[in-house]
Amino acid sequence: MADTAVDASKASEDPPHSPHKEKFWALALGSVGVVFGDIGTSPLYAMREALAHSKGGGGGEMAVLGVISLITWALFLVVTLKYVLFLMRADNKGEGGTLALMALAQRVSPGGRSAVIFVLGMAGAALFYGDGILTPAVSVLSAVEGIGKAPGVGPGFASLAVPISAGILICLFLVQSRGTASMARYFGPITALWFIVLAALGIYHIFDDVSILRALSPAYGVLFLLDNGFLGFIILGSVFLAVTGAEALYADMGHFGKGPIRAAWVTLVLPALLLNYMGQGAMVLANPETRADPFFDMIPQVAYWPIMILATVATVIASQAVITGAFSMTQQAVQLGLFPRIDIRRTSETQAGQIYVPQVNTFLMVGVLALLVTFQNSSNLAAAYGIAVTGSMFVDTLLFFYIIRYMWKRPLWQAIAACTFFGAIDIVFISSNLLKIPQGAWLPLVLGAALMVVMWTWNRGAAILADKSRRDSLPLLELVDILKARAPHRAPGTAIFLTSDPDVAPVALMHNLKHNKVLHEKNIILTLMTAETPRVRDDDRITILPVNDDFKKVVIGYGFMESPNVPKALGLCRKQGLKFDIMATSFFLGRRSVVPSAQSGMPLWQDKLFIFLMRNAANPTDFYKIPPGRVVEMGTQVTV
Repeated sequence: MADTAVDASKASEDPPHSPHKEKFWALALGSVGVVFGDIGTSPLYAMREALAHSKGGGGGEMAVLGVISLITWALFLVVTLKYVLFLMRADNKGEGGTLALMALAQRVSPGGRSAVIFVLGMAGAALFYGDGILTPAVSVLSAVEGIGKAPGVGPGFASLAVPISAGILICLFLVQSRGTASMARYFGPITALWFIVLAALGIYHIFDDVSILRALSPAYGVLFLLDNGFLGFIILGSVFLAVTGAEALYADMGHFGKGPIRAAWVTLVLPALLLNYMGQGAMVLANPETRADPFFDMIPQVAYWPIMILATVATVIASQAVITGAFSMTQQAVQLGLFPRIDIRRTSETQAGQIYVPQVNTFLMVGVLALLVTFQNSSNLAAAYGIAVTGSMFVDTLLFFYIIRYMWKRPLWQAIAACTFFGAIDIVFISSNLLKIPQGAWLPLVLGAALMVVMWTWNRGAAILADKSRRDSLPLLELVDILKARAPHRAPGTAIFLTSDPDVAPVALMHNLKHNKVLHEKNIILTLMTAETPRVRDDDRITILPVNDDFKKVVIGYGFMESPNVPKALGLCRKQGLKFDIMATSFFLGRRSVVPSAQSGMPLWQDKLFIFLMRNAANPTDFYKIPPGRVVEMGTQVTV
């Protein structure tokens, strides 16, 4: 997809009806459905929540102008300036997102793999999952609650909003295993229609009180904050709801390219959002009683049901984008060593990004349903929403420092100045959202902290295990010398030994020699390495290092957005002169039985967590796509 981004960026040089230009706008339309679904559903509740917390109920002129001004400038500063203009330039071979940014920062940093950068990446990834649970719940429930105001629907509908929302979301999660490639082509046009409707509703109501255009001045936002005092600081947490989803611009950059996403934002999404918020504000100025639920009050009765259905579909598409993002994030996290191997299934033969992760899907579904049952309405959910997104954005800002300083080679003062400016905005919003901890903001923080413990435990445990195995193992070159002096029985065929450290003799090899007293004619020490880039070209995937006539080291490189396929990669060895028949080859895997120890390594509780994660990791045979009939597993017991 990186090549797509390059083509898209050159589209402006092409003739009006060139294939490149048509491809550019097709990508821009596709990005509307995937990238902007979350931020596009914010008008359903952002204005309502901000006005509800304002002094005097939010019906006064100063409150309306102030809230609209704050929302407008949040869209300008956070989304347009920070993400569209700056962060989207910090791509990792065309890919974006917190983990891609972490890998890029690790690569360009003079110190190499930094613990600070690694912890920041973990924090950003953990907070993303909190957002992944909250977005479907708050978006779909906000839309379904609007049915209560539809013509012919009685006030008793409120009790049905949660069951209906739960039913919609359960159906959404259940279809994930079948893949969404066939439906995805409709996401862009439907969401584009949603933004056109948002703009039309806004234009229709701006004329209720044209003086709302004064809110374009940041002065009204500043005066509103000063007038409300500490309450104004709390209101900023509700204002931030208008920009949730902004990080998706960066995270989904690899799927569509910078150019199409920027074009969609500037030409459709930003104007539609501004017009809609202005229209809501003008309507509330003219009719203060509409402040309780301005979005649904601005819909004309004659068009209520069609717009209501479109709003529900738009929230489902926004939820789908977040779920897909969680699957993609999990794949990256596994490849970067933050999670154990997880069952990752492809749902499309032609589209690399179409994956399904059963465990993550179940985790999200249970979490979303628990939120619906616990919080009961979208206003309560909105209190919990925001803290995960603001935290994730702050992580992006901190990692951005390394890009400015070491990748772009800018002076230290410029890196500090840029990150201080954006960091100050992030901290203001974070502080405001932290005040909502008693109302529910604790939930994504607790979830994020739990996931960070899991990631840290897995990474630390794997490092301890690798270090212990290295100390207890024999260097490969020493083993080669020993085998020259005392040659074992030779078996025909090829043996491939998977190991994380190609310099030491794999456990499975040592057990094979010790118990079976046999060595194959050809022996390959195979290591899979994850690069700090999204993908690795086939020409660069295989590295062959001869040891002697009996042994060869083979290193297979994968990007953090790729799924390993060992047999397919080994087929590339033929180009480098290493030929073997996969059906006459045995794969030897070392299966370690880990025993906890309170005296060494991690605390006992962490040892037990690591062992639990190991036991529940995906089978390496399935994960690496190795033919099951060619696998021999040999076990050993290790203490951590």
